[in-house]
Amino acid sequence: MSRNGKINTLLLLLVAALAVLPLALGLGEGKEEPFAGADAQAESAITELKPDYKPWFSPLYEPPSGEVESALFALQAALGAGVLAYYFGVRRGRRQGAAQALAEAAAGAGGQAPAEPAREP
Repeated sequence: MSRNGKINTLLLLLVAALAVLPLALGLGEGKEEPFAGADAQAESAITELKPDYKPWFSPLYEPPSGEVESALFALQAALGAGVLAYYFGVRRGRRQGAAQALAEAAAGAGGQAPAEPAREP
């Protein structure tokens, strides 16, 4: 296995451990919502400290259920991942295209192709 393969396998195992360990160790037992998000925890802490606190504004859209809210959050994350993947794919394609054009130009001129293609800033 190559060095990159070993690193990728190690990272995958680390992510799996981060997902499974809290469940295996029972870190959420005894709570009404064991793995509530930071927003819910902040809201409960504020209401404990100042029960008469009034928010400055209300949300523009309140989803009808927690499932819809989770689905919208997952959709937002998927769209963000898609934009990032597109950006990095275009960047890599441009770099490969520039390297290929440089190699073809060098081969056509009878010279040798450079060892390392020029990198984008």
